[in-house]
Amino acid sequence: MQYRKGYIKKILCRIFLIDASLIVAMFSMLCGQEKLSLTVDQAISIGVQNSKSLHSSLMKSEYADAKSGEVHTQGLPQIKFSGSYTKLSNVPPEEIGPYPPLFNDKIVISPSIFNNYDLRLSLQQPLFTGFRIQSASDIAEYTAQATSQDFSNDKSELIYNIQTSYWNLYKANEFKKVIDENVMQMNAHLKEVQNMFDQGILTKNEVLKVEVQLSNAQVVQLDAQNNVHLAMLALNNIIGTPLRSDIDLDTSNIVQPEDYGDVNRLVQEALENRSDLKSMEYRVKAGESGVTFARSGWFPQIYLIGNYYYDRPNQRIFPALDQFQDTWDVSLSVSFDIWNWGNTIHQTNQAQAQLAQAQDGLGQLRDGVTLEVTQNYLNANEAKERITLAEKGVTQAEENYRITHEKFKSGLALNTDLLDAEVSLLQSKWNHIQAVVDRMLAVARLKKSIGGDLTSR
Repeated sequence: MQYRKGYIKKILCRIFLIDASLIVAMFSMLCGQEKLSLTVDQAISIGVQNSKSLHSSLMKSEYADAKSGEVHTQGLPQIKFSGSYTKLSNVPPEEIGPYPPLFNDKIVISPSIFNNYDLRLSLQQPLFTGFRIQSASDIAEYTAQATSQDFSNDKSELIYNIQTSYWNLYKANEFKKVIDENVMQMNAHLKEVQNMFDQGILTKNEVLKVEVQLSNAQVVQLDAQNNVHLAMLALNNIIGTPLRSDIDLDTSNIVQPEDYGDVNRLVQEALENRSDLKSMEYRVKAGESGVTFARSGWFPQIYLIGNYYYDRPNQRIFPALDQFQDTWDVSLSVSFDIWNWGNTIHQTNQAQAQLAQAQDGLGQLRDGVTLEVTQNYLNANEAKERITLAEKGVTQAEENYRITHEKFKSGLALNTDLLDAEVSLLQSKWNHIQAVVDRMLAVARLKKSIGGDLTSR
């Protein structure tokens, strides 16, 4: 019952962290409604909560935290209690005598006590272990922090993948709208040329040209429909919603991302904020502590040990009595490896090699981050310029189509010219859609590469 209460409490806490619109979306999903209207941030929130891979990464982090706590206890006093009961076989007591005329009766030296009870309370405190315990604790702590940063990095990767799927679905939807509009234009064009053919103005070959282009457009339209379904399946899969869910993208509040400043500042920000860099830095620190741990074999191991006994009979008290009696002892334990065939040297060499590998990996990662941020910065700026050019291209293509269409109806332009104008308009609109999506994804990649918040807020 306590487990259920705790679980319900945890679920409620998670729900209250979600905005009201997301609660409505999730409620609709749980109630079996297959229609979902999601912003990109809502898709990210649902995907983060539903991701099994991210939950697995979180469990790795919690395991590392628990392991760090376990290792830390090795330097603290260890108190143990033990107890035992032993039933002995029947043997005669140890006696002396008689020795007349000193004494005529036998004297019992050690009575037979058949029920033995042993209660012991022990305390052990390490005093000096050649920094073995402290370095082991540091290794576990740095590993836990590195694993926590790994979780943050996995979360960033998941968020970026969700954004990619979201905008791929947006691109598929927008292209479907464009190709649907193109098919409508082609149908209208076909009616016009058919009327002209009926009037003897155009030849049958001109009608066939339009029919062929219409057929090609319909094939592209079918591909666009399939791409929408595939993109929606991919988004449902990555955010953990039922694959049959029909997702309506809410992009009403989407604005083009802001510009970013100097690339050198972004590189510096990435070097300070990237979770994978922090993870590697912690692993380097763990490697340094690993060298200290390996060298601990050169030092003595000193422990303080204390015991409190409450036995019946107590073996330290003579003569033995069938009653509980207490005693205690305190000892100082010292051990030192005089010769271990170079085992400590080999362990130290291994630790130093692992540390060197971690340091090299950190250096390579820093270089890679610098290159990645620079490339993403340039790509984001290029994507912005492509949007401007694509918008001009759409404007020009629309005007070209309008003029060519008017000329065609007036007999001043050929049917082929109008077909070319329709293709040009379709291509320009597709270029604009591609440029918009590329800009959104390029900025998302840039944010991810500098370790920033990937949500639009």
